[in-house]
Amino acid sequence: MIKPLWTPSADRIERANLSRFIRFMQEREHSVKDYPSLHDFSLREPESFWRAVWEFVGVRAHGDWEPTLKDGDKMPGAKWFPEVRLNFAQNLLRFKDERTALLFRSETGLTEDVNYAQLRDLVSRCQQSLEAQGVGVGDRVAAFMPNRIQTVVAMLAASSLGAVFSSCSPDFGAQGVIDRFGQIKPKVLIATDGYFYAGKRIDTSATLAEVIARVDSIERVVVVPYIGADLLSDPRCVRWEDFLAAEPAPLEFAELPFDHPLYIMYSSGTTGAPKCIVHGAGGTLLQHLKELVLHTDLKREDRIFFFTTCGWMMWNWLVSSLAVGATTVLYDGSPFHPNGNVLWDLIDELGISVFGTSAKWLSACEKAGLKPIESHKLKALKIILSTGSPLSAESFEWVYREVKERVQLASISGGTDILSCFALGNPLNPVYVGELQCRGLGMDVRILDDDGQELRGEAGELCCIKPFPSMPVGFWNDPDGRKYHEAYFDRFPNIWCHGDRAMLTESQGIVILGRSDATLNPGGVRIGTAEIYGQVEKVSEVIESICIGQDWDSDVRVVLFVRLREGIVLDAGLIERIKRTIRDNLTSRHVPAKVIQVSDIPRTLSGKIVELAVRHVVHSRPVKNTDALANPAALSLFANLPELQS
Repeated sequence: MIKPLWTPSADRIERANLSRFIRFMQEREHSVKDYPSLHDFSLREPESFWRAVWEFVGVRAHGDWEPTLKDGDKMPGAKWFPEVRLNFAQNLLRFKDERTALLFRSETGLTEDVNYAQLRDLVSRCQQSLEAQGVGVGDRVAAFMPNRIQTVVAMLAASSLGAVFSSCSPDFGAQGVIDRFGQIKPKVLIATDGYFYAGKRIDTSATLAEVIARVDSIERVVVVPYIGADLLSDPRCVRWEDFLAAEPAPLEFAELPFDHPLYIMYSSGTTGAPKCIVHGAGGTLLQHLKELVLHTDLKREDRIFFFTTCGWMMWNWLVSSLAVGATTVLYDGSPFHPNGNVLWDLIDELGISVFGTSAKWLSACEKAGLKPIESHKLKALKIILSTGSPLSAESFEWVYREVKERVQLASISGGTDILSCFALGNPLNPVYVGELQCRGLGMDVRILDDDGQELRGEAGELCCIKPFPSMPVGFWNDPDGRKYHEAYFDRFPNIWCHGDRAMLTESQGIVILGRSDATLNPGGVRIGTAEIYGQVEKVSEVIESICIGQDWDSDVRVVLFVRLREGIVLDAGLIERIKRTIRDNLTSRHVPAKVIQVSDIPRTLSGKIVELAVRHVVHSRPVKNTDALANPAALSLFANLPELQS
């Protein structure tokens, strides 16, 4: 077996929350001795396992645990804790002391922070105003906001009343916001007047005006000042400070069913109108606490950060840290302004111990030649979380070589669809290059072939064959559940098929190979694009790349587009070096038939490259929702290319 990049110390293992949970379980179940036996028990006895997690993390609720799972043989259709009633916000606001709850930093230097007692007061004031506006159980409250404290307050106030919360980041265009909020019809919109990014002041007034003009369900717009823009003249608009004019009062929490809708999330929408994915309060809470407490080893004394916008599910995941009593760090701005060290600086300045980011950002730091191990102390840092796309083997090695030797690097993977993870970190396990450490507790994850047979050591479809609490309640405006069923259960009946290509390793880790819908199929051989990216990124001239399959001569050929460093032109020598790197490290099937230079690569607002959209453009098919893209103009670079006509 290959040598691990990191192995936890005996002291780290002893103090880990997961070790405490194993000891907790041993008093109830003698078969549990270590992580493998605990994971086995969580799949064999899911009801006992989830009840134990509930007790260990201290979920606050009323009602009977029995039955824990109803219709557990149905996917979809299973119902968890049907007799329990709880409130999500109450669980996140269980602490009332002066420990810092939220720390906000902007790229402009703006600093805000609130302790747990102050946070409760802010939520109380917002709750009273929302209630006065007529917001109650089942109503929608939407946010067009940057990652600020006010966004968290609005979410907690809405969920305290049983309202459903949904958010978009302010870099969405008007149509992108309308495509989302127009479907769910919010009663109240919390919005920013603008934001800052890469040294630029960006006014969102025109976008906001168009949104409130076209989403006719909006009765009140609460504007949070940020850039100092004038308040819109629309009579529905009120400033945040005026909306929160009430004096703090004792908080009231609506007690609701376990699967009561909490969040509405959205598919990326690059191939059609965004699907509105509804997540329940209980499943979100229980799953997030399992992942934060057991898999991430989050403790009250920790400071946790994730570089995210309010349009990405990692924001929802991050704010659940409040239920642990940890300090949650929020950041708004470019991660490369004024330079590539801004987030590394933040770790040192604030003593961040749990640091989350995207695989693309780590790769960009590597490409920029940064060496935080030499320029920063990173003393408090104990774990780096990476998600958004597969983390390359080179990035794994760069972290341990140039960032910190004694740090746990946890690549995690799940998605908006489940608002959580299928595979993620484990404080008791070693870290191996290119691997996610383990499959999540209570998640019966299997790798299946096209016939639904389990694979080991081979690439296949990442599936989950048993229900789990954070499965969506359903899709919005999908009364018969048809869209929900088609999205995940059509491929293999009664099995969640996630749409990722993955492989189970000898060490029981997971390697994610890319999306199934972006999987290449030359000559009938299925290839994950992430495999190719991992090799192309070794070529120093390449900043980033995107790979698609082009229908050609009754088959599919692999086409690779590359964005190169400034001043470099793609010539025959560089093309051959790229191809040779791929061929030498993968197979001849992976070698692209065409390598083409482009000046930009389209991506979603959360930073993911959009292979399907590029494939549509190459094949002269319409891309239905370009408002989901951060840089839609880049799509034109792939249209009618003469290189693809022969």
